[in-house]
Amino acid sequence: MLDIQYIRRHPDRVQKAARDKGISFDVQDLLEVDERRRQLLGQIEELRAQRNQKSKRTPTLQGEEKQLNIAEVRQLNERIKGLEDELDTVKNRYEELMLRAPAVPFDDVPVGESDADNVEVRREGQAPIFSFPVRDHVTLGEMHDLIDIPRGVKIAGSRMYFLKNEAALLHRAVIQLAVDHLVAKGFTPMIVPVMVRDRAMFGTGYFPLGKEQTYVIPEDELNLVGTAEVPLVSYYADEVLSEEELPKRMLGISNCFRREVGSAGKDTRGLYRVHQFTKVEQVVITRADGDEAMRLHWELLHNAEELLRLLELPYRVVEVCTGDMGQGQVKKHDIETWMPSRNAYSETHSCSSFLDFQARRSGLRYRDGDGQLHYCYTLNNTAIASPRILIPLLEVHQQEDGSIHIPAALRPYLGGREWLRPKREVQE
Repeated sequence: MLDIQYIRRHPDRVQKAARDKGISFDVQDLLEVDERRRQLLGQIEELRAQRNQKSKRTPTLQGEEKQLNIAEVRQLNERIKGLEDELDTVKNRYEELMLRAPAVPFDDVPVGESDADNVEVRREGQAPIFSFPVRDHVTLGEMHDLIDIPRGVKIAGSRMYFLKNEAALLHRAVIQLAVDHLVAKGFTPMIVPVMVRDRAMFGTGYFPLGKEQTYVIPEDELNLVGTAEVPLVSYYADEVLSEEELPKRMLGISNCFRREVGSAGKDTRGLYRVHQFTKVEQVVITRADGDEAMRLHWELLHNAEELLRLLELPYRVVEVCTGDMGQGQVKKHDIETWMPSRNAYSETHSCSSFLDFQARRSGLRYRDGDGQLHYCYTLNNTAIASPRILIPLLEVHQQEDGSIHIPAALRPYLGGREWLRPKREVQE
């Protein structure tokens, strides 16, 4: 959520942000509703003052003059009630529009319509050149008895799967590697609720926009989260922190659920776009200091890059354009890891800065050394997400005979194993 005073001062910037992000939002509509809201508040306050003044006089009056004063108080109450009813309607509309107002991206964010317009920042590692036909992770999964998609679909529908044998162990290994790596850097590990109330979804900016991507449990008024960012940012909702305890570095470990609405026909083979996955999420809550927030943004991005280097995977970093950003993001980088079967770098990590957008919606504040209250700034970044990361892990490290090399960083979690050997031949 933006500060309404900022919107009043910079309506053109907010409208441009909506246009550049592809969000349907009319800032003039908000300003008109805001103006009527303020008018009603002023009128109600003035009428209440008149009523209170007359009410105080009533005991001092006698006879007809007293009855006339009582009638005037009654009339004022009726006028106040009518204005309050209108104010309730206007306030509901005002809050609805405020929740749709987009955060304004930094000036250096590239303007574009989709991920095709993201700008490459750098590449790390070399994409492998194979002297044999490349197998995708589904074929490798069949050879090694690692992945069972047909039975996942049979039981749970499209975009579902089973991870078996070493794939289940690899999944746990990459998760634990990420946790150990970041706990050593001072992050607090947290197993979080994956069912949350609407308040948490609105507070983090996943409602009202994006609600169609959420699995909703209406009977219990709960929602399945698509990222641990939601419960972690909400952890301190409506609380006042002290400046001395910031920044807070938290590490969420959770299952995640996304409906993938609008993805019909996209990435239907394999594990790239699925409804259920596990993610280790970095979340930082910090002071309202732009320079410090950007230092933390680079820190989170660096942490994710370190993990990819430990997994011995080539990747590239891209700066995300306006059209590929969310409503609340002001700066965003994606990491795209090389996936041989796609012959492309594909997204595996995202790093986002929100300034005070989420904190305002969540009521998350801190008190500085002078006793002044400020809204916090929030940031988040994917440390690892599985099973998507298993795609490059299996494909990049495959050998001509179908065996798969295990990166050294994962071996302690796999009993020291260096190789996965095929269990069966697959007709190719």
